[in-house]
Amino acid sequence: MEPSGADYGDTMSGDSIRLHIGHEEIVLRRRYELISIANDISIALCFIVGSILFFRESTTTAGTWLFLIGSIELLVRPLIRLVRRVHIGRVGAAGAETARDF
Repeated sequence: MEPSGADYGDTMSGDSIRLHIGHEEIVLRRRYELISIANDISIALCFIVGSILFFRESTTTAGTWLFLIGSIELLVRPLIRLVRRVHIGRVGAAGAETARDF
């Protein structure tokens, strides 16, 4: 058993594979998934509201700022993934990536 309490062995029985991962890893994956989803929603809102603000000349500057903020959030997206990968690696599950990882 790993120090974190996780069992990373897999067991094959018939057509199914069971993979045992620690509770801490699952919690981390869920937290980073929520952060990523919140960031994606924020990006969309910045670009939608920024686009609407471009319809009037008096609000074009505010729209430009929202486009800039949305663009910076696009940079934050891979940073969230990188921090998540490092954090999960520290709990001892670096090789447990899945196709569903964001």
